[in-house]
Amino acid sequence: MTHRMPPRSAGVETAPPGASPTMLQQMGGIGGLVSSTVPVVVFVPVNAYAGLTAAIWSAVGVAVLVAMWRLVRREPLQPAVSGLLGVGIAAFIAYRTGSAKGYFLFGIWASLVYAAAFAVSVAVRRPLVGLIWHGINGDGQSWRDDKALRRAYDIATLTWIAVFAARFVVQKWLYDGDSTTLLGVARIAMGIPLTAVAILVTVWAVRRATRSSANRAATPTAAGP
Repeated sequence: MTHRMPPRSAGVETAPPGASPTMLQQMGGIGGLVSSTVPVVVFVPVNAYAGLTAAIWSAVGVAVLVAMWRLVRREPLQPAVSGLLGVGIAAFIAYRTGSAKGYFLFGIWASLVYAAAFAVSVAVRRPLVGLIWHGINGDGQSWRDDKALRRAYDIATLTWIAVFAARFVVQKWLYDGDSTTLLGVARIAMGIPLTAVAILVTVWAVRRATRSSANRAATPTAAGP
């Protein structure tokens, strides 16, 4: 009796190319999004009750614990390392400036840089959502020649621009007003919720574009009996 090898996808819980979980998985999944807010949740109250030094060490300590927890659970290492590095940079800036609000400065300017990069990608007709999505899935960049696909990725990219721009404007305003506690609240409130909205729009755009492209490709053969 001949035993046939199972398909490559059998028994492997990975999303097919273009499926919605892919981008979320690259961001560390739901756990990665939630754990990225934990250092901020710790930093703000500790700073209020125990001072800046204690807050810095508490945030860094929590970030290390989160990274170790994800490592023990054999979750993707890249989001853990990125999160730890981000907290380390934020803590260093707060230490150097001697101000608790300095902890948020890196994230504020990073939002502006991301917004600018995404905006430039739309202007040069290379929307970053499309570049990232197809780059992750390794299925080439031929989508750029499809106007419908590019339009869908433009919509998704513009959504991310709005998210990053909103974060920069609101948090920079609070930073200039020395509202450290409200900065922490804004970082959390504008973190997971806005990211979820942007991901939903991205998933919708990708599915819509992929379906439209598939329908057009199948049109010649669909005309048969």
